[in-house]
Amino acid sequence: MTDMHQTVGSSPIRKEGRAKVLGHAQYVDDISLPNMWFGATVRSTIARGRIVSITFPPHIPWHEFTIVTAADIPGENTIVHLTKDHPCLADGLINHPEEPILLLAHKDRAVLPAAVAAVQITYDELPGVFTIEDSETGAAGDESKVIWHGSDYGGTANTFKTYLMEKGTPEELESIFSKADFIVEGEYRTGAQEQLYIENNGIIAEYSPTEGLTVQGSMQCPYYLVHALTLVFDLPAEKCRVIQTETGGAFGGKEDFPSVIGSHAALLAMKSGHPVKICYDRGEDMAGTTKRHPSRTRHRTAVSKDGKLLGGEIDFAIDGGAYATLSPVVLSRGTIHAPGPYHWPALRVSAKAMATNIPPHGAFRGFGAPQSIFALERHLDKIARVVGLTPEELRRRNFLEAGGYTATGQHLSDPIDLHALLTRALTESNYHAKRAQFTRENPGSTIKRGIGFASFFHGAGFTGSGERRLDSLVQIDITPEGRPRILVSSTEFGQGTNTILCQVAAQALNLPYDEVSILRPDTAVVPNSGPTVASRTAMIVGKLVEQASQKLCATLVASGLPHDYTPEQFRNAALRYHAEHGTLTASARYQAPGDIFWDDDKYKGDAYPTYAWAVYVAEVAVDTTTYAATVTDFHALQEVGKVLHPILAAGQIEGGVAQGIGYALYEKCVWQKGRMANNQMTNYIMPTSADLPPIHVHFEEVPSIHGAFGAKGIGELPMDGPAPAILNAIEHATGIAFTEIPLLPEDIFERMTGDIQTTHLDPSVADLVFSEATT
Repeated sequence: MTDMHQTVGSSPIRKEGRAKVLGHAQYVDDISLPNMWFGATVRSTIARGRIVSITFPPHIPWHEFTIVTAADIPGENTIVHLTKDHPCLADGLINHPEEPILLLAHKDRAVLPAAVAAVQITYDELPGVFTIEDSETGAAGDESKVIWHGSDYGGTANTFKTYLMEKGTPEELESIFSKADFIVEGEYRTGAQEQLYIENNGIIAEYSPTEGLTVQGSMQCPYYLVHALTLVFDLPAEKCRVIQTETGGAFGGKEDFPSVIGSHAALLAMKSGHPVKICYDRGEDMAGTTKRHPSRTRHRTAVSKDGKLLGGEIDFAIDGGAYATLSPVVLSRGTIHAPGPYHWPALRVSAKAMATNIPPHGAFRGFGAPQSIFALERHLDKIARVVGLTPEELRRRNFLEAGGYTATGQHLSDPIDLHALLTRALTESNYHAKRAQFTRENPGSTIKRGIGFASFFHGAGFTGSGERRLDSLVQIDITPEGRPRILVSSTEFGQGTNTILCQVAAQALNLPYDEVSILRPDTAVVPNSGPTVASRTAMIVGKLVEQASQKLCATLVASGLPHDYTPEQFRNAALRYHAEHGTLTASARYQAPGDIFWDDDKYKGDAYPTYAWAVYVAEVAVDTTTYAATVTDFHALQEVGKVLHPILAAGQIEGGVAQGIGYALYEKCVWQKGRMANNQMTNYIMPTSADLPPIHVHFEEVPSIHGAFGAKGIGELPMDGPAPAILNAIEHATGIAFTEIPLLPEDIFERMTGDIQTTHLDPSVADLVFSEATT
């Protein structure tokens, strides 16, 4: 078959782009159904305690409202993610501020705020646990600080999940430390981060005693919500229909949380007899939904005098909030990425997800990897100072190479060349000349400039045996006009799913891009192709779309379609097949490659089918008058397999870098007794376009056999590298080794003016020996 229609590698217009540009796209709050009511949530005002009483003052005409409490739940009072510890509605006990206690619905949206405010709840308040350290105290035996006791998924007191990843025996590691030239220790912390999608969470639910539930709204994973509804309502899956509406951004924040708001809307719809819409405003969305997990990482590293990593101990802890939600799998990815793209002769990574009385944390782009990668890359710059090497040379002496093995024992069979990536990134950014220039000019300037970089990788797809358990299925069918149509549950929320999958199908079918369409995810119609998370859509789902397209084409060729067909011949052959044989559908189900093995118990083997590799270089300026740090230039180089759509790919990288800059320098969640105090866009500071530097995106393409036409996942990768690159650059600029993000002007002020104890480095020798090393 002659390749006449090369769509992969080009940048066709987005499938949904015209509707969005013209304002025709309908988001959930644009949708109105006949006799629709509106819902609202009454939430806890304390972090931890017992509900004593709920009172409805008489000045509100409560007979006009539908009121739902935990007693109205027909099935299990649980929002299931990995475990059943998370109640749909609080039933006596409160474990975090903003916890849903009861639901209200009314035909007039305008009366709901006053009604919510009028509900009076009295509590028997208990002391809260708000930090990883407090939670550890409870886990160690202080019963007054035990707030979580385990679940059907496992776990122990205050500890949702633990992992132990080892390379070498404990005895071998201890021997290495005893003989090391240097032992370098460090502690690194990252804060929570709000996804801040442009469209808040919103859902519309309908209930029919005969048809069951129909729930539509803004979400990433329709089949997650199906599973949640089956438990809350004690209904079979076929009675729980879920439809994704146009979705205005997600970044992980609409992976698990729609199971909460979706169940709430459905409960109100069932009891009221009306369709019910719940749409959060910005304040409620920020205060009550999931965020990136805060983390604390402790490194202890044995190093030789020539800069070789000999062995490491990494203690990685994340704050999971009040319920487990997705913390175990976030912890898993963070654990596996903690050693970075480096060779470790011996290693022990101990990881744990801890419970606190904060609203549950959940998925956010990067999914645990940004936290552990930040710690490692900052720690490597510290090691470089200790042994007297530049950051570049230290990494070159320890890079993983093709044919080597990761810390989990995965054989790197794909061709990788981190040395070449680093060389290109430093060349593109003019790193060496700028580093020398800034070091020379900084002593006489009030604007301290610096440049730094981070080297990292990101596994594509679900971790370990996750893809095998998902058992993803995709289908391709033919429309009445004879054109191919993709059926998947993979969702479009701005990142380009619809466009990319149509490109893949068009390429596999040798048809023009405009000939292929994709159906909106509706669980009554589309198969479960798995969640739209984990950098898996282009690689895993795209590969299945490629395979299903090839099967469909083969069926038509076998029925008479010539090998070198035109689009018109394809349409005619498809319509003829339908007339003679009935519906034409081709499907492909995920089959794990035979050479991929993962041991869930021992945490060893092939953690991911393949990895994307990257080096990011940040240039910064620190104003010693205002103490503000600004990123002035940024180069992002990554090897991502095959770039399917260059414009969308570059947009993914630029957006990830922007979020990474916010993570590093701007976005601080302020907590007061577990409640987010700055839950508005007026006081939660994020970078705008005016705060962003030129972002230069560079790609290397080394196609992978595991992805569609060689593609790897790139959605999460750009979140991993900006923060460590920026803080490495700030260290070069100021001579101060900052270890925590977000790094705000007041933090820089305290360190540079000596208001707290600090270690200053002479910028002229910032790559030389650091006095905090222990030997």
